[in-house]
Amino acid sequence: MVLRLLADPVRWQLACELARGDHRVRELVAATGHPQNLVSYHLRQLRDGGLVTARRSSFDARDTYYSLDLDGCARALAQGAASLHPGLGQLPGLTIRPAERGQAASGVRKRHRVLFVCTGNSARSPVAAALLRHRAGARMLAMSAGIRPKPVHPDAVATLRERYRIDISSHRPTHVETVAGQRFDYVISLCDKAREACPEFAGRPGRIHWSLPDPAAGEGGLAGPPAFERMAANLDTRIRFLLPAIDAVTPDVLTGSGGGAGRGRVR
Repeated sequence: MVLRLLADPVRWQLACELARGDHRVRELVAATGHPQNLVSYHLRQLRDGGLVTARRSSFDARDTYYSLDLDGCARALAQGAASLHPGLGQLPGLTIRPAERGQAASGVRKRHRVLFVCTGNSARSPVAAALLRHRAGARMLAMSAGIRPKPVHPDAVATLRERYRIDISSHRPTHVETVAGQRFDYVISLCDKAREACPEFAGRPGRIHWSLPDPAAGEGGLAGPPAFERMAANLDTRIRFLLPAIDAVTPDVLTGSGGGAGRGRVR
């Protein structure tokens, strides 16, 4: 049961770290202060319980990135609550909405600036930016860039048009260096190569990493339109869960950076 899995303090700590972004084992060891063998053991328990997934790094195949399965966690938590009482799995209307709470407290909602970065700025990052704009509306300014820009991929255009009625056919690739001087609240890297090659950004924004396979390269066992559909679905899930987190907290809390030196490049 998910509640029993997360009741363990080490597993809860690991899940909280992965809720902020995808990480390698050594980063989780550093963040939690636990020895590597203990971290690996509990990651295996979380994977077996369907709460965490893993994939080989596209930058260094010797590395593995771990991700929190957000939809899987939501389903498992709802099932766990329903096992206590059937009505507990059906109470979304009673959930406190952080966005509304923050707006009521301040009277003004900040317009957050978010930059998505991948290798080519041809699929993952423009799709992510388009989905964030679609989900968030005017309260988010979403941009995208790449470390080696190339034209938008036609399958990315087709996937967004067919599944979300979003048109990105006019997207023009942007090199990340050309926007590094702009101020962003968050910079989200979408591939392992982009994470390693990202420059420092003005204002030292919160940094988040999502390790997604390249659909154009056939990474992750799919190729062609199915790979792009999986990419878009993955990004849409992450963005749906990202929005209330951004509305509720500051960049330091969301990324676990603790301000100051921790808000630069994430390793």
